[in-house]
Amino acid sequence: MSERGKGGRNKTRAEGGLSGRGLHTKVKSAKGRKLSSTLWLQRQLNDPYVVEAKKRGYPSRAAFKLLELDDKFHFLKPGKRILDLGAAPGGWTMVAIERTKPESNAKGLVVALDINEMEPITGATVLLHDFLDEEAPDLLKETLGGKVDVVLSDMASPATGHPATDHIRIMALCEAALEFAFEILNPEGTFIAKVLQGGTENEMLRAMKKHFKTVRHVKPPASRADSAEMYVVATGYRGLAEPTSSV
Repeated sequence: MSERGKGGRNKTRAEGGLSGRGLHTKVKSAKGRKLSSTLWLQRQLNDPYVVEAKKRGYPSRAAFKLLELDDKFHFLKPGKRILDLGAAPGGWTMVAIERTKPESNAKGLVVALDINEMEPITGATVLLHDFLDEEAPDLLKETLGGKVDVVLSDMASPATGHPATDHIRIMALCEAALEFAFEILNPEGTFIAKVLQGGTENEMLRAMKKHFKTVRHVKPPASRADSAEMYVVATGYRGLAEPTSSV
């Protein structure tokens, strides 16, 4: 579901617009199916974001997280160069293409990377590679052929069920993405990465505030209320060499 914003741009409605009114599908228990599986299936069938994702052809509801972040911060503009880390199954990449329109703008570019295979997406260069592999930075730099305007990281390691361990793992991915972003972002560029509740580690947060004009932690409406995930949004990249003061 969408509404027109200024300049004719499609804007995702707030969560109230995807309230799922009338979605009350109840799933019957089946022999051999665990209760947790039944409850998960019932939640999926009654989730308005899941329903809308199917209508729009997105591979998952996660696409709406990026749509909502962009509606708020406006970083996916036509002609921008985008790097999408942890891109599978491709929802964020599809949104980036829809909003930056690389095929109709010679300056635009969307490059997606993931350790898991994903379907080819028209308008994007898709790389199958582990971002933490030592060869990944050079591979990305060669593919990008220059700096980018936005680095997106929705990377996450498989959950262990142990909050402290999961936090350490996702922070390691965020830190690796940030270090690479420092190398390849254009001035005024944007860095967005998944973190967990509690936000970014102090040292990492200080680095972001030093090199970006603004740093915020945001939980988009499409992120499930019972999920610990949130996103750090750093805008206005200052570069590494310039002396700056914290925000």
